[in-house]
Amino acid sequence: MPKSILLTGATGFIGRNVARMLSARKYDYSVIVRPETAEKRLSFIKDQCEIIRLNLEDTDSLSAFLAGNRFRTIIHIGALRGGRRFPRKAYYDANVKATEQIALSCLENDGKLVFCSSVGVFGAIPMELPAGGNTEFQGDTLYHQTKIQAENVIQKYIMAGLKAIIVRPTITYGEEDFGFPYTLVKLVHRKLLFLPDTDVRIHLANIDIVASAFYKLVEVEYRKNTAYIIADRYPVKLHDLVDFISNRLRQKPYPRSRYISRTHFRRMAAFALRYGWVNLHNRIKLISNSWYYDSSEAFNDLYLRHAKTIPDFKLVVDWYKKIHKIR
Repeated sequence: MPKSILLTGATGFIGRNVARMLSARKYDYSVIVRPETAEKRLSFIKDQCEIIRLNLEDTDSLSAFLAGNRFRTIIHIGALRGGRRFPRKAYYDANVKATEQIALSCLENDGKLVFCSSVGVFGAIPMELPAGGNTEFQGDTLYHQTKIQAENVIQKYIMAGLKAIIVRPTITYGEEDFGFPYTLVKLVHRKLLFLPDTDVRIHLANIDIVASAFYKLVEVEYRKNTAYIIADRYPVKLHDLVDFISNRLRQKPYPRSRYISRTHFRRMAAFALRYGWVNLHNRIKLISNSWYYDSSEAFNDLYLRHAKTIPDFKLVVDWYKKIHKIR
């Protein structure tokens, strides 16, 4: 008989919160984690699910495991993320080949695949705003390229009868994550963040609504060939968010002396790109250009909470203050 749910990426930020939600609702589920994962990183799910130690890059072992196990639903979140220095083959094996093995397993066993992609398929800065289902893909980093390839693989198997749903979260914020939101708070705290002197709108996602989207997609009846963008209901002005962070840290707005011409950002981005510093190039673009998305379909179909980046972002600021013992 098929088991209930398989979850990959359970120790990552999104996967960890999805696992907690499955545990809270008493689901029968299994998780795949890297063989070298420390026990303390698994303490939050210990005795609540079956833990399989397997590297997604090892597609032969993954194929053998899937051949001997059937699942009604596979939530595939695990991936090699952007910004990490891995060989191109490692990105391809973990992000594309592993996805194909999982898609084939779902197709052969009449299971449902809920796949975590990224709004990064539209590039760091989308070619149109708001970006939506018809926006052109841009493979501007190796990570984004492999997510596009993985989506193409899934679409191929959908044509053969695969029941799959693609989820594209934007940059996600919450406690216990050291990504872009944490870095933003740190730079504001140290007054090291320089901002463009023009309005920039950005679009983040509260981890609670991202995890809820995955949970609801496990529950809902399958709708053919659906891709959802998950983000807070509306974008925010970066200036407003930075002032919100500064006020919560030190009870005053961010210094206006840290605002510089957008021309300087263009020059810095061009310099980084010239020398092949793609990740730095994208970080510069993220704070000097607008990026926001049409997430209305997800709200309409999944009845997600209308998260508001301001004031919800206080979760990140208060967590930052706690771990750095700031009063």
